[in-house]
Amino acid sequence: MSTLVFQSDFGLGDGAVSAMHGVSNMVNPDIKVDDLTHEIKPYDIFEASYRLLQTISYWPEGTVFVSVVDPGVGSDRHSIVVKTNSNHYIVTPDNGTISHVAKFIGLKSAKIIDELKDRLPFSENSHTFHGRDVYAYNGAKLATNEDYYEKLKSCEIKNLVIKDIKEATITNGVIEGTIDILDIRFGSLWTNISLDLLKKVGINQGDSIKVTIYNKEIKKYENQMTFGHSFSDVALGETIAYINSLINLGIAINQASFSDTYQIGTGSDWIIYIRKEK
Repeated sequence: MSTLVFQSDFGLGDGAVSAMHGVSNMVNPDIKVDDLTHEIKPYDIFEASYRLLQTISYWPEGTVFVSVVDPGVGSDRHSIVVKTNSNHYIVTPDNGTISHVAKFIGLKSAKIIDELKDRLPFSENSHTFHGRDVYAYNGAKLATNEDYYEKLKSCEIKNLVIKDIKEATITNGVIEGTIDILDIRFGSLWTNISLDLLKKVGINQGDSIKVTIYNKEIKKYENQMTFGHSFSDVALGETIAYINSLINLGIAINQASFSDTYQIGTGSDWIIYIRKEK
């Protein structure tokens, strides 16, 4: 028996998440159920994909993740289960939610859920809550017994919806990356620029770097800051660049929100340039 971990954009303002927990309890009251987050921005598949990558490697092999950010619920999009190269399972709509895991961890195999047959009994007239009726139900079945995976219909990994994940690049000593996501509670920017790329252009902790941020070709921020070890390397209210928990570059203000202060967002349209100051 494995642990079941839920993620969604449902929030906690109503009974949706509790209903998913209830279904898993109906399937098997002995399953350990936990939550990754239910605060994904509504319909934000990219964020759901990123949060899975952020979390999955810290859970034991065999853990079953159910991720429900499903703007296409009730349409002809497929429902899938994938097994990763790290031997975790993800139960989710086939809409790109597995993109980060597919790129950075890899997939061993994939299955398609028959939404007419493999669902919560007596739920066939419900078409807008597959999180409860399809994903929580199948996730609980799989967490109860990994053999359930083999009973599902196989599909080719190449046929899954896997979105392009941009990689940071170096041109003439300048790193170009994207602001993928926020450290939400604190407003720090998390980029796709790895520590290895910083080292390639000779940027070491303690150096001064120039940070420039554009949104759709409009400059939103430009300044110098220290590339430090942690927030306390600079005074209260000062900016700092640092390495986050995914070993990528983060941009922050010591005890304030960089995102709110400078009105910086996330996504492929938010481009960040990093250059070592001489």
